[in-house]
Amino acid sequence: MNPPGNPITVRHNPAGHRFEAEVDGLLSVADYELRGTDLVMTHTLVPAQLRGRGIAEKLVRAALEHARSERLRVVPACSYVGGFIERHPEFRPLLG
Repeated sequence: MNPPGNPITVRHNPAGHRFEAEVDGLLSVADYELRGTDLVMTHTLVPAQLRGRGIAEKLVRAALEHARSERLRVVPACSYVGGFIERHPEFRPLLG
């Protein structure tokens, strides 16, 4: 449970192929598929009750930082991820 003002903790769940954050008992995720050296970002989901709190941004940022550290190319199959990279040009070199 994350009271307002507490940082949102994102964890990598490699077995589930996703990045996760649990807030107020609800799970938000950024799903991916690993295809060789490509991290294909397939889906980002934040429950409606939690939207507007920056959770999707934190999930996607964690995934992109992971890709950078692992030297993976990112394929934004999810529209949110594509838009995020457009708004944050520092991640454009990761595009595959």
